[in-house]
Amino acid sequence: MTIAGLVLAGLAAALHVFIFYLESIAWTSPRARATFGTTEAEAAATKSLAFNQGFYNLFLALAVFIGLIVFGAGSAAVGLTLVFVGAGSMLAAALVLALSSRELLASALKQGTLPLFGVVCLLVGVLV
Repeated sequence: MTIAGLVLAGLAAALHVFIFYLESIAWTSPRARATFGTTEAEAAATKSLAFNQGFYNLFLALAVFIGLIVFGAGSAAVGLTLVFVGAGSMLAAALVLALSSRELLASALKQGTLPLFGVVCLLVGVLV
């Protein structure tokens, strides 16, 4: 189960790198505006906020990726701790998103499903 959890957390991290790209690099593009449901004016007005939020997503992904590397290098406790922190924070952010607005529930599910399954698998792997 540990390996499955690490793979799922890695996939969640990859998704969060893509979210970083959309928020911090491509925020005003038609693709990002369609993804987040913003108009050109809204995207322009919120560009600096999205830029900052994108980096939060990138940093969570980096915590997971570094944890995977450290785990693979033989330091399981430190690696798993980093993966739990990164994926657990992704899951918490998805929960906040879901609770903040019913309209954002689908986005929260997309953002939070992989880290949820990753964390559950890791917990089962560690506790069993």
